[in-house]
Amino acid sequence: MTPAFIIVICTLLLFAYVFDLTAAKTRIPSVILLLLLGWSVRQFTTVFNEFVPDLEDMLPFLGTLGLILIVLDGTLEIELNSSKKSVIIKSVTVALLPILALGFLLSFAFRYYLPEISFRDAFTNAIPFCVISSAIAIPSARYLSAHKREFITYESSLSDIFGIIIFNFVALNKLALSHNIGESVLLLLIMIVVSFAATVLLAFLLSKIDHHIKFIPIILSILLIYSVAITYHLPALILILIFGLFLGNLDEMKRFSWIRKLKPDLLNKEVARFKELIAEATFLVRALFFLLFGFLIETKEIMNVNTFAWAVGIVLAIMIIRAIQFKISNIGMFPMLFIAPRGLINILLFLSIIPAQQIALVNKSLLIQVVLIMALVMMTGLMITGNKRLPKTEKTNEAESTII
Repeated sequence: MTPAFIIVICTLLLFAYVFDLTAAKTRIPSVILLLLLGWSVRQFTTVFNEFVPDLEDMLPFLGTLGLILIVLDGTLEIELNSSKKSVIIKSVTVALLPILALGFLLSFAFRYYLPEISFRDAFTNAIPFCVISSAIAIPSARYLSAHKREFITYESSLSDIFGIIIFNFVALNKLALSHNIGESVLLLLIMIVVSFAATVLLAFLLSKIDHHIKFIPIILSILLIYSVAITYHLPALILILIFGLFLGNLDEMKRFSWIRKLKPDLLNKEVARFKELIAEATFLVRALFFLLFGFLIETKEIMNVNTFAWAVGIVLAIMIIRAIQFKISNIGMFPMLFIAPRGLINILLFLSIIPAQQIALVNKSLLIQVVLIMALVMMTGLMITGNKRLPKTEKTNEAESTII
């Protein structure tokens, strides 16, 4: 690694930090600026004929790592108590039903355009467009009120989980790696049990390790368990969700005797330090992912007129289904209607489609256009309807009211 390369990476990441700092005032999601910055670097290397190694293989790795850290970072901030019941129920329905509705709608549209493809292949190619990217949604909701931010964190994290479960069920059935709904439910239950056991064990280690290096082994253990679960086609994001919620809600569980054995008052101090580390790591990995994705975008892919009409149609379908769902669920439309971005998880799902199931219509150009248009829709919506970050007193008052 040459000094010049280090200089470029450090400069780009400092720009990413500036984008993050100014997002609250400009209402421009940092992901748009990161993609633009990465794309600009690509144009610079092309004009000056600079040698750049093949970096495309790094995208899935950074994407997976970023997804884990972002969901963990978001769930560590969520408080669970009896007052959150309605929020959780609404989050589940708003996360799941639009995936199914949009998935079936796009599947029929793909089959109408390409009658020769099977419904399973059409649905497999539709799912990457149906999932909300928590990698963009959670940071973008950071400056909304506490209740709205909490709802977006739940919704986008659950959307990622449901999207992966549905994608695996549909795609892996094609590969004869999964056979029926019963087996999928069994795998889900196994993952929940494993997640609880792993969470308790990791929390115990976090409370007992006296060595000055204690957080890195915990993070590595999470990554290890996640990767093993993925290898066996288990919904591994559930581990991250349960672990984050457990550590973030120790005070709510003090009434259980086995929790008191973990000394929650002392453990909370370690959890606070752990949150800071996760927040820093999340920023770093997320910035690197979107910079790299922007760098790998080719101008012809953005300007592809053959897919642009489809991209606009998909975006309109996303917004209409979301608006209907919000209306039925009696959820306030603005500004949360616009916070349904596509990004990291969608790219990962798209890259997971095996060649035998790929269809010509669903290509990189279409995915990039949908990601960019949805980011612009979110930016415009937040600029027009997004409320400014509330003072602490206002947050406290709002927390006592209904979210949406």
